[in-house]
Amino acid sequence: MTFLDYISGVPAYLEREWSDLLELTFEHLLVVLVTIVLATVIALGLGLATYRNQSGARAVLTVTGTFLTVPSFALFGLFIPIFGLGAVPTVVALVLYALLPIARNTITGLRSIDPAVVESAQGMGLSRRQRLLRVELPLAWPIIMTGVRVSTLMIVGIAAIAAIVNGPGLGGPIFQGLSAIGTQRGFNLAFSGTLFVAVLALLLDGVLGMLSKLTTSKGL
Repeated sequence: MTFLDYISGVPAYLEREWSDLLELTFEHLLVVLVTIVLATVIALGLGLATYRNQSGARAVLTVTGTFLTVPSFALFGLFIPIFGLGAVPTVVALVLYALLPIARNTITGLRSIDPAVVESAQGMGLSRRQRLLRVELPLAWPIIMTGVRVSTLMIVGIAAIAAIVNGPGLGGPIFQGLSAIGTQRGFNLAFSGTLFVAVLALLLDGVLGMLSKLTTSKGL
């Protein structure tokens, strides 16, 4: 069979399995959203705590960068003895992978602010906390949101690999399809899972792009 022959069988498969694929897509979306919320809170906190300290910021970026060097199969596998199977090891591993882009962009964004702007705010009598919340964070927000978007796109893809620890989402049909590669059913499973992952990634990126615009100060 040629590639076109395999593709021709996909529409009928999608029509039959549409509801199941939507359910898996929702599970995948939920895992990604939980991961990004947790990773943003953690990475934003780390960035805020260390952006003024060169050694502290370097340590944060080194540690969070190290997580990305660990192969996903290995990291998911390492968490099985600790968290077992299912959603918990999936979310923990994905959070570790999502930290670096957000932490890096938080530190970069806050450091890129013109010191004269901060000094002006200080001269107006704003406290350090007020300067951070009213001046520095709003100015750095577009860069921080870029980091969130990068992490989200990355996590949408990596979340599919969580099927090896029985994680929820679209990884299940992809791995089932790969195990039956060379058959129409295997191609249908792998192709449809991959297709829905790609569509989900594009939708989330679009939503985050609009959210970034809506939450960025009009003056910027």
